[in-house]
Amino acid sequence: MKFFTKEVKIGLVGIAAIALLVYGINFLKGINLFKSNSSYYVEFENISGLVPSSPVYANGFNVGIVRNIAYNYQKPGHITVEVDLNPQMQIPEGSYAELESEMLGTIKMNLMLNPTTNRMLQPGDTLSGRANNGLMGEAAGLIPKFEALLPKLDSIMGSLNTLLADPALTNTLHNAESITANLKVTTGELNRLMKNDLPVITGNLNTISTNVAAITNNLKEVDYAATIARINGVLDNVKLFTDKLNRTDNSLGLLLNDRSLYDHLDQTAGNAASLLEDLKEHPKRYVHFSIFGKKGN
Repeated sequence: MKFFTKEVKIGLVGIAAIALLVYGINFLKGINLFKSNSSYYVEFENISGLVPSSPVYANGFNVGIVRNIAYNYQKPGHITVEVDLNPQMQIPEGSYAELESEMLGTIKMNLMLNPTTNRMLQPGDTLSGRANNGLMGEAAGLIPKFEALLPKLDSIMGSLNTLLADPALTNTLHNAESITANLKVTTGELNRLMKNDLPVITGNLNTISTNVAAITNNLKEVDYAATIARINGVLDNVKLFTDKLNRTDNSLGLLLNDRSLYDHLDQTAGNAASLLEDLKEHPKRYVHFSIFGKKGN
């Protein structure tokens, strides 16, 4: 009697097919049935859509996958996630797992390793889990604020449309165009000034600076002490002359300070003025002139 009958062969082929199917499914999930892994457990309050076969990262490197997810009925409100890690992966005590939302909505698990201790957890130990919403979570948190801003944005757009429809805006734009044209002309004039007049002005300033420097050099050569001494001498002579004018021991001083001499001179001047008036009125009293000679009396 043969052992490998037709039925046995069919059964063996079926078992092999099932085994290959199981292996293929697990391989597609990232589970290698022929490779030993270290299992750890992570407790979360919310897994945020984490699914089995999701990758597990440490410092951005894939170190394992999520093996299984189960609700912890002994601790209501907690979910236990079993992860398979590379056997060479060591997790320090005090480390935790963090769930991060990616741009496409997928969830990945990051192991946040504690660098302050050398004591390691053993396979089968449990880590605490936390949620990190990432950019998607922050964007979701901004949605209510954006919704609150929508009425204000609508009001702003309405005000903007009203402003754009106002004829004053068109006039303002025309005025701005005119101002721009004037600025262009002014800029051209300024450029011409900078090109033509400014060099001349600069040359004149240089000449003035040279003359000032020459004057300064001449002033440096002046003997100020001798000049001041001469000025003091002149002032002394003026003071001496003034003193003589104030005294009565000289003719000029008497003329300026003697009241009686002033009165006599004033009286003489008055008499001379009367004489001149009388001469104008009666010139024949004082002048006798005849072409034919003197007449007999």
